[in-house]
Amino acid sequence: MPFFSSKFAVTLASSALLAATPTNAQLYNKTIQTTLGPVQGYKYFTPNISEEYFGVSSSNVAAFLGIPYAADTGYENRWKPAQPREPWNETLQATSFGPACPTSSATGYVSEDCLSLNIWTNANSSSDKLPVLLWNQGSEEESDNSWWYGGGMASYLATPELNAEGLASTGYNTSGNYGILDQLEVLKWIQNNIANFGGDPDSVTIAGQSFGSSQVYHAINSPLFTGYFHRGISQSGIRYPYDTLLAGLATSYVTMERALSFGVNYTASQNVSTLAELRKLPLSDIIQGSTDRDSSVWYITALLCNDPLIFKPVLDGYVLPMKYLDQLIAGPANDVPLITGNTKDESGASTSLTLYNLTEYKEYNTLRWGNLSDTYFKLYPADGNVTLANMAWNAAQRDVSLVSSWAYANKWIESATSPIYTYYWDHAPPGQDQGAFHQSEIMYALNALYANTDKYPFTDEDYYIGELMTGYWVNFIRTGDPNTGGAYTNGTLAHWYPNDGTSNYVMELGDGWGNHTVSPTANVDLIMSYFGQQTPY
Repeated sequence: MPFFSSKFAVTLASSALLAATPTNAQLYNKTIQTTLGPVQGYKYFTPNISEEYFGVSSSNVAAFLGIPYAADTGYENRWKPAQPREPWNETLQATSFGPACPTSSATGYVSEDCLSLNIWTNANSSSDKLPVLLWNQGSEEESDNSWWYGGGMASYLATPELNAEGLASTGYNTSGNYGILDQLEVLKWIQNNIANFGGDPDSVTIAGQSFGSSQVYHAINSPLFTGYFHRGISQSGIRYPYDTLLAGLATSYVTMERALSFGVNYTASQNVSTLAELRKLPLSDIIQGSTDRDSSVWYITALLCNDPLIFKPVLDGYVLPMKYLDQLIAGPANDVPLITGNTKDESGASTSLTLYNLTEYKEYNTLRWGNLSDTYFKLYPADGNVTLANMAWNAAQRDVSLVSSWAYANKWIESATSPIYTYYWDHAPPGQDQGAFHQSEIMYALNALYANTDKYPFTDEDYYIGELMTGYWVNFIRTGDPNTGGAYTNGTLAHWYPNDGTSNYVMELGDGWGNHTVSPTANVDLIMSYFGQQTPY
């Protein structure tokens, strides 16, 4: 059954991501010692999957599932950073996923004892020292057996708290950023344990998409994470601090003052007045109101995405020390090589051409662009045609996303010494009408088409695109440069240039490979002028 518990993934990367390789040295036949106790995994891929999708009769990919990394988050441990887990002596049979952390939308096995991790590795021995990928799962990604493999990596999933328990501020010398601190706890676990699974704790890449992307961004900005990771991949994606859409996306945050007011209201809604009383409530009460949304965001932002959740990361001066703009000016707390970008049909863009009628198109964009609206309508005209109006709307939203990521990267290189690589994913998986939708690049980048053949009728072109995407991602995980690392062996990858602060392009991935113009100069100028009138995050 799919579940929403695992929000991080670790992979050890010696060959192409998720590739299966035959071997006689298999970690699934061994008991692995961790700091909390011994664990026993199992052989992950069945022979028919190994043969059909990877061309080998068997594979050495070992899975270790449901390994606890911290204590039960229930009752006395609510609204606290992850607490130490009691060690175990008997070997833990790590053959099934742990429970999902509780939210009102969680399905399957749900429990407050949910801080567990999953590892996939095809290391031949504990001494292999393969690069490690920690994947931060997006809030809407489902995980059954479909995404993680171990082709030259150890893949690891862990569970953070994405509810009122994980993100509510209490004012008791805490920040409310417990979900972010869960990721830190996972990275500490990796430092102490991943070598026993064949991984290299000195070569750790953190990656994620959507909500998972925001976790990567928070780690880059937080000094608490210094020394625990060495590269970052933020898919859908980091945006310019002046971009108003930040208010409705997972990367948004609230001030401590506002977070405390949310916490006070949440406490009152539970008919209690103290944190001690909240900790005694049954779980069924606690999750009520944990997914309430903030309707106070600017009207036009809500047209582009849902109102954001009330409980979100907090600008607390501790986990998140400063505003995004101030952090960009000062330089990232963790100056590491970074990949970030967006897909073609997300963040307000849609393949639908019936989103708005002509009146709505004019009203919405007049409100949004204000004194720049005349220029907007010249560059994105409707011409009295509802189809053209919707095409113009989509073109504008795509341009805003492109310019936003590009502008962030240009600002990054003013203070950071590490390169930043930006992309634009534009390939639509076959058999669906949502285009290059939100999340659509993940299965290509992680070489996981094999696990999605029941959803999409993939062609040879899709498998070719997957090989190229995986080549870039694994190269980056190995070296911090998507161009070097030897992950792609069927030819030469088109060169992916880092942002240089002057060139008007990002890297196209999917239907083309190479420099993609961000937008015509007039359109870039419009969007940057619009950003310049906003209050930055």
